[in-house]
Amino acid sequence: MSHLPNSLEARDVAYQLHSYTDARRHEEAGPLVIERGEGVYVYDTSGKRYIEGMAGLWSVALGFGEKRLAAAAARQMEKLPYYHTFAHKSHAPSVELAEKLVAMAPVPMSKAYFTNSGSEANDTAIKMIWYRSNALGQPERKKIISRVKGYHGVTIASASLTGLPNNHRSFDLPIDKVLHTTCPHYRTMARPGESEADFARRCAQDLEELILKEGPETVAAFFAEPVMGAGGVIVPPQGYWEAIQPVLKKYDILFVADEVICGFGRTGDAFGSTTYGLEPDMMTLSKQLSSSYLPISALLVNEKVYAPIADESHAIGTWGHGFTGSGHPVAAAVALENLKIMEERDVLGHVRQVAPHFQARLRALARHPLAVEARGIGMLGAVEFSHEMLRDKPGALGGRIFAAMQEKGLIARNLYDTVAFCPPLIISEDEIDAMFDMAEAAVAEVAKETGV
Repeated sequence: MSHLPNSLEARDVAYQLHSYTDARRHEEAGPLVIERGEGVYVYDTSGKRYIEGMAGLWSVALGFGEKRLAAAAARQMEKLPYYHTFAHKSHAPSVELAEKLVAMAPVPMSKAYFTNSGSEANDTAIKMIWYRSNALGQPERKKIISRVKGYHGVTIASASLTGLPNNHRSFDLPIDKVLHTTCPHYRTMARPGESEADFARRCAQDLEELILKEGPETVAAFFAEPVMGAGGVIVPPQGYWEAIQPVLKKYDILFVADEVICGFGRTGDAFGSTTYGLEPDMMTLSKQLSSSYLPISALLVNEKVYAPIADESHAIGTWGHGFTGSGHPVAAAVALENLKIMEERDVLGHVRQVAPHFQARLRALARHPLAVEARGIGMLGAVEFSHEMLRDKPGALGGRIFAAMQEKGLIARNLYDTVAFCPPLIISEDEIDAMFDMAEAAVAEVAKETGV
């Protein structure tokens, strides 16, 4: 992966070897089989209960077992179980959801295009961007910039955007035309003596230097998560977005905000773009859109993006792109009901009420001697632990802590030696306490075993 710093390459090679060992051990032990869920809890086939501290995969906003979502799916299944959106056809759930999302967007958007996952949404965004460049008579303007440690999916194109080496190795990725710029993690990427504000400005300078090196006329778009998720829950440093966005505007580069994790309340606002004052030209949405009860994702585009694409499609005679399940009526109906419930129950207000307690407990966990940093915002957070203290392989300590948490009845997720927490948005303060009590007990147990 030529665009990633050598230090990251070396570290991730070590982790890859460790991960392979873990994979073999898990293969021998077999998977944890989850049988049912209720609220913030899931139960395995033996009846053991777990707090689902990752909301599945950063996604089950309303928790498990929400009967209204099941009922919405059943109603739509009986009425119209499937129809497509090709050849000037549609159906009410798709139309209503598109109108809803465009109205909800934090900046003016023109159209919504439905796909089935965040990966597909980002993949489609790239295709639209390339199509648009051709429509504008700029065939050389095809390069896409994302960031080291960013995560944007696993299709060939979206995995290329992803800035994680293990998502590239042995897949012959990334594809050409995809570049990576500086990861905005202040603690690990800042130079000695560099202030947070200076680091943020340097990130913007690095981006501009990359654009100038490649040629501004060849760079089409910049993809970024408001807060990085799978890369380790990396919260941007103070002033980061205020420095980055003017660079994009200076060179007329489209900004794609990947809201797959941040969207629909995770950061304490409806969108991460709202939290950080972002003005994207395109937004990709998924996960909490339907609380992941059914697969659905959406790509929102503004008129600047849409108009040239529409003109080119008229000239060609068709828009040669689409998926069988785009805007699936059952998934769209569930997404509409999900958003309706979130509004009726003021889930966003609940997040704002309990998030300070969540963040306080997160930072308390980070006071343990094995921890080096807490990162988080809203109902999203992570604690990074120090494998160097134990002179162990990268990822080994995180894996041990993850396993200890699961044994105690908490499902979290270790990203190398960072343990992430992203519970359902409906979690109560008592349940937050129960979650972090188990996390603290697990860390203490691992520390005792290692003599720390």
